[in-house]
Amino acid sequence: MNKGRSAKNRTQDLNTVQRLRKTLRGLYYGDSLAARRWRFSLLGFDFVTIGYFIVSSMFEPHEINHVVDYAIAVVLAFDYAARLLIANRPWRAALEFTAIMDLVVVLSLFASAFIDNLGFLRVARMLRLLRSYHLLKELRKTSAYFRRNEEIIQSSVNLLVFIFVVTAVVFVTEGHQNQAINTYLDALYFTVTTLTTTGFGDITLTDSFGRLLAVIIMIFGVALFLRLVQTIFRPQKIRFTCPDCGLNRHDPDAVHCKHCGRTIHIETEGEWI
Repeated sequence: MNKGRSAKNRTQDLNTVQRLRKTLRGLYYGDSLAARRWRFSLLGFDFVTIGYFIVSSMFEPHEINHVVDYAIAVVLAFDYAARLLIANRPWRAALEFTAIMDLVVVLSLFASAFIDNLGFLRVARMLRLLRSYHLLKELRKTSAYFRRNEEIIQSSVNLLVFIFVVTAVVFVTEGHQNQAINTYLDALYFTVTTLTTTGFGDITLTDSFGRLLAVIIMIFGVALFLRLVQTIFRPQKIRFTCPDCGLNRHDPDAVHCKHCGRTIHIETEGEWI
């Protein structure tokens, strides 16, 4: 009798999990209006929390900050658990870079009441912005502006992510021992002047680790930083793969492939800015 009841309970629990998984899959991957609103709400939440993380890092933590941290952590933990639940291979999904970053952010938020220095890890949440394939698909479908400027938007986001993450590392590692770096804005100022190779010299890193960090920042400044800026400001290109040579970037009004000369037929909406 007890065995039969236990088997029935397990079946009911399994059915409940399956229904929950189906509902969540509809929200994260579906094409309904509710699903689109859900995904855009998550994107908006990401923007708001990132803004909060950046602003709050500039000031001394207070009790209200911990309350907000816990509230954000609960939402992020639910989102993290939901994504693992709907994944075909949860363990594989948990090992993805963005999933690991989300987990780090959640843990740092819960630990904020005990260790303030973990605050810079929250900025890693920025790495999730515009990374979801389904979100990108949604934006391409609903926004003509996004379709025209997708590469510029993504490069701008990547540039902001890179600057603020590097700034957070500088602030956390040097703020307690470098008298010239007293606030997050000081660290941001040093990061930008270093990345752009301007180097005013009014703020310098004098310890061994700081100098090593400055070297790394300068190397990235020449490579990644300049590359992202170039992508943002260079003339717009259209992605269209040439059937002959495979060139996949062309001018919006291109009639022939610049590489092989083949006539190409790029679909347009009849208007380009």
